[in-house]
Amino acid sequence: MNIPAELKYTKSHEWLKAEADGSYAIGLTDYAQKQLGDIVFINLPAEGDTVTAGEAMADVESVKAVSDVFSPVTGTIAAVNEDLMDEPQQMNQAPYDAWIAKIGDVTATEELLSAKEYETFCSSAKE
Repeated sequence: MNIPAELKYTKSHEWLKAEADGSYAIGLTDYAQKQLGDIVFINLPAEGDTVTAGEAMADVESVKAVSDVFSPVTGTIAAVNEDLMDEPQQMNQAPYDAWIAKIGDVTATEELLSAKEYETFCSSAKE
């Protein structure tokens, strides 16, 4: 399982990366994309939307199911990865490059896990 050490993670299987401009890039983890299977569609949030930590901000459709993507932070959508509209499979091919949205004006975060904590969490979920 690929879990980059420099990222933070949520128990709902999103990753979070601090950007130089103070925003945070959000995406689905390698574990999540493997559980979902082939991702065929994503419903992206809109720039300017307000998101709340722990609440759905987008959803992805895979060959198995439709699943919500939860925001790990409270803030405003600063950018969305529109490339995913035409190529949602990028989330399967390179989950840590295929960010879904960047969130700015962050005022709160939910409980975030380090890579080691997330690996332990995923391992215990398999049992």
